[in-house]
Order: sequence, then C-alpha cells, then structure tokens
Amino acid sequence: MIAKRIIPCLDVKEGKVVKGTNFVGLRDLGDPVEMASSYSISGADEIIFLDISATNEGRQTMVDIVRQTAEKVFVPFTVGGGVRSIEDVNRLLKAGADKVGMNSAAVTNPGLITESSERFGAQCTVVAIDAKRFGDKWHVMTHGGSKDTGIDAIEWAKEVETRGAGEILLTSVDTDGVKNGFDIALTKAVVNTVRIPVIASGGVGKPEHFPEVFKETDVSAGLAASIFHENTFTVQEVKDACKRQGVNIREA
Repeated sequence: MIAKRIIPCLDVKEGKVVKGTNFVGLRDLGDPVEMASSYSISGADEIIFLDISATNEGRQTMVDIVRQTAEKVFVPFTVGGGVRSIEDVNRLLKAGADKVGMNSAAVTNPGLITESSERFGAQCTVVAIDAKRFGDKWHVMTHGGSKDTGIDAIEWAKEVETRGAGEILLTSVDTDGVKNGFDIALTKAVVNTVRIPVIASGGVGKPEHFPEVFKETDVSAGLAASIFHENTFTVQEVKDACKRQGVNIREA
C-alpha cells in the first residue's frame, strides 16, 4: 500500500507567506523559503506554493522564490497560481519546481493541460479543481472560488485525467476555512472517478481530520495551511494521529 502524504500549503503574495479570508485582511506570516525549509526538515512529504500575486512583478518574485527554495528543500514541491501559459510552466520548472499547478487557465484553455503533459510529462502537470456543491452535483469554481463555471466537477476531473494531468489538487469551497474536516463526499466522488492521485484540500482544523479522509476515501494526500503556519499543530502531530488510526504514513 502506498504511503499517504501530508502536504503544507503556503499562499505567497509579493514574496511573503500570507493568511486571510478570501484574500481580505491578509497577514504576513513569514518568509516562504525559510518556512518551506522548516516544513521539509520537520517531515512534510511535499510542499505546495500558491502565488496569489497577479502582477508580472509577483510572477518574477515567485520564480526567484522557487529558485531559492530548490536549493534548500529536499522534498517535491509544486507551484501554482497565475499559471496561464506553457511559458509559465516552463519558467517555474526551470527555476526548480517539481510540479506546476494550473486552475482557471486549464478551465478556459484545456489544451494547456495536454501541452504541459506532452512537453514536460504528466508527473509535472497538476490541475487544481475548486468545487462547490449545487444540489446533488458539484460545480467547478474559478477566481478564488467565487465564480461558478457551471461545469460538473466530476466530469471535469475525468477530462483532466484524459488530457494528461498527473495529479489533481481538489479543494472543497464549502469546507475551506471551516475547520470541521475535509469534504468526504466530494473527495470520494472524485477519487472513485479517476485513476491519478488526488490531494484533498479544504477544512482541516485538527490532526484527526487527516486519518478520517484517508480511511473514508482512497485519496493519496491531504493538504493544510493555517494549522501548520500558526503553529497550532505540527506535521509530526498529524503523522502521529494517522499512525494511531492505522494509516500507512511516511515517517517524518
């Protein structure tokens, strides 16, 4: 059985890790390179950076951060946010990212997924899906979870896989920030539809939420942000909670 992965996620704006609600009231939490290095040392299986700076200056800042991080971090790390073209993917991979995530651009231009997969490999191509429940279905949301595309999230997950994505980063808009646990129903629906690995995101409030999603679904990894950044819990505490529940986890 493949070991489950624990992944801290860092939202980066203008060179700093930030935390807020719907990008409002952002607080500076520290240097992303140092924080990523600390998580790597403390047992994180992977790191994800999400660039929330939309300006060209922000993109260049992110490239510099990726380059610095590659020198200090010895676990795989994914960079997403603002990736709109194959040139963006190439730039981030050349800077040292192991994988590049795409979200809104993949929805508006699905061919970007295929091009990235064919040029750089499926293992480098991650598609982020933000999904919100509407009745008995989930819709794909863009623009930070605020715009309803009307696209069925389960069908989109199938298409993403068909187009060559190597992994899906699945965030539940309904549970994100609520801290009552992952969206089990959504996660299970996507995982049972595709064969590629899925990362569950949105809703973590305590370590026990990780073994819950791992036991209820066949998701490959769980992601969290604020519980790690605010030193509420450590990666090791999450891994200990998983081991107590009999989840196969990588040793920190």
